[in-house]
Amino acid sequence: MKLLFIASLGILSLTHPLLSFADNANGKNLYQARCSMCHGVDLKATGPLANKSNPPTPDLTTSAFKKRLSDYPGVIVSSIILRPNGDLIPRTLRENGVKLSPHSWSIKDLRDLNQYISGVISVK
Repeated sequence: MKLLFIASLGILSLTHPLLSFADNANGKNLYQARCSMCHGVDLKATGPLANKSNPPTPDLTTSAFKKRLSDYPGVIVSSIILRPNGDLIPRTLRENGVKLSPHSWSIKDLRDLNQYISGVISVK
């Protein structure tokens, strides 16, 4: 049921007519504030915490990730953020003394972040 909800969020985030324009600046800000510490500013798993998680942080510029993002737009980003399979991200942050303020993710945020990541990896 949880997986169906996450898939629905991803699809809705990309198809809802009132939300058809993603805000790339918001996506970039969210990425830099919440993702780059592991994935790095270049999305290649070069952030200071990249090798401190188990499994290590994935490189988001690989052809395999690009294909997953293309095949399942929005689903990948929302499923990672909503962490249906454990607490890898919060545990890695906790174990390394990184404190992030809570964020109430909206569908717009997920869509914006998906667009930002897609835009960056499409030029790599």
